[in-house]
Amino acid sequence: MSSTVIPTLRYRDAQAGIEYLQNVLGFEATLVVDGTGGAIEHAQLRHGSGMVMLSSIQDSEYQRAADDDGRDPTGTGAIYIVVDDPYAHAEKARSFGANIIMEPEEQDYGGAAYALKDHEGNIWSFGSYNPWG
Repeated sequence: MSSTVIPTLRYRDAQAGIEYLQNVLGFEATLVVDGTGGAIEHAQLRHGSGMVMLSSIQDSEYQRAADDDGRDPTGTGAIYIVVDDPYAHAEKARSFGANIIMEPEEQDYGGAAYALKDHEGNIWSFGSYNPWG
């Protein structure tokens, strides 16, 4: 049986999330479905052979998540993306004002990596270590 994992994120301002992923992180929007009142119902963004999906968080969904455990349901994702040159990727992200929270550095397990926090608090790590080989 084959399996594909696609991280899915919720943003308060999903349109700004799409722009951030495209301009700062190098994603390509392949599908954007507008919702009511300026919300994004569903979006798919590719980065190489990987993909993330995102949407606007609805008020009822936000309230339900906050009621369950008191946490903000946005800004809680952490995603790792394999790139050829994390140092160059970090410099491009920095040129857009990205909040680099871990500078690019060689990792004990192999490759180099860096991390940033996006405008809504999600952590994005980019590294040259590829666990698939």
